Amino acid sequence: MAKVRSKAKTERRKFISPFKNYWNKTNYLIFYLGIFLLLLGFYLMSIGPWDNPLSLSYSPIILLVAYLIIFPLAILFRNKNKVSDVSS
Repeated sequence: MAKVRSKAKTERRKFISPFKNYWNKTNYLIFYLGIFLLLLGFYLMSIGPWDNPLSLSYSPIILLVAYLIIFPLAILFRNKNKVSDVSS
């Protein structure tokens, strides 16, 4: 006759998602600032005649600042005052 194995009671583990929301209020504010700058840049580009200095010089500068500085800053910004969980 075969031995009957008794199953040990196992505690149910709480599912921990590998995806964590790393963005906080500051990241969203910077992101919304970038969206505002995009809208402002495209609006300035659309007004006036084709040779308007506002649409030829200021608008591309505003768009470059939004795309190259503000959006990466919104994605990569972290608060320094939080204690890191990783110990060296």
